[in-house]
Amino acid sequence: MIARLTGKLAEITADACVLDVAGVGYLVHCSGRTLEAIGGVGSHVLLLTEMQVREDAMTLYGFKDDAERATFRALTSVQGVGGRVALAILTVLTADELAQAVSTGDKAMVARANGVGPKLAMRIVNELAGKLGDPALGGAPAPQKGSFAADALSALTGLGFKPAEASKAVQAAQEELGADATLDALVRTALKKAGK
Repeated sequence: MIARLTGKLAEITADACVLDVAGVGYLVHCSGRTLEAIGGVGSHVLLLTEMQVREDAMTLYGFKDDAERATFRALTSVQGVGGRVALAILTVLTADELAQAVSTGDKAMVARANGVGPKLAMRIVNELAGKLGDPALGGAPAPQKGSFAADALSALTGLGFKPAEASKAVQAAQEELGADATLDALVRTALKKAGK
């Protein structure tokens, strides 16, 4: 599999680019955001890639960073979301914006992308819940359900703290107390952190 490509940008189209790597031109499909970020024809480019192989085609998809590639992989795991639709979503929403839309159940936000109807948007939101990084934690995975961190987060949000505020406080408490912290200690420390 091809994990990344480094070369000279030879061509840009509406949804792809051709990257010249040692005289070989690779057609790489990219989101609009990635195409904007990589610069103009002739510039030296590094793209992280994902290769999809089907009976009738081998397709390379390119990304500007790990977050976009990880989100693409998560999106294409949803039934009915192929590479093109995933790129359309990533053109409209950043990885963090998509994680935010999924965590809040905002299917209308996801449906803004070309080729995504209300039913598919709902499936994406439902299937990716808890699988994308939590934007409140700066893209870090949300606490695992049933863990003390998840319970502490639930306790703080139940007390009226905003999810982003609660996540930050719980994460800080975890860092201070370590992996062996009890739920009681985690909640008390997180409350102190959130109260500052």
